[in-house]
Amino acid sequence: MDDIFNWAWANLLGRIDGPLKFRLLLQPAMAVIFAISDGLKDAREDRVPYFWGIFTEPERRAALIREGWQSLTKVFILAVLLDLIYQYLVLGWF
Repeated sequence: MDDIFNWAWANLLGRIDGPLKFRLLLQPAMAVIFAISDGLKDAREDRVPYFWGIFTEPERRAALIREGWQSLTKVFILAVLLDLIYQYLVLGWF
């Protein structure tokens, strides 16, 4: 078990420098940008905030969760693409 933690920690630290180190800033920045954009869209449409709406609007809960997954998909695809590029540059394969 210690070997797994040591390996994971070494890989995380190893990714701080080297190719595509900007992704450590880009991925969280994109998540924040998409979250702010979706929040502003909710405000323009005079809807309750997303997280609050899940708990206070049971009739819209399924639609809100589906909408949340759609928004999350954008960030997830960006993260996967950046990781694939990183793996190809550093490891030479996917």
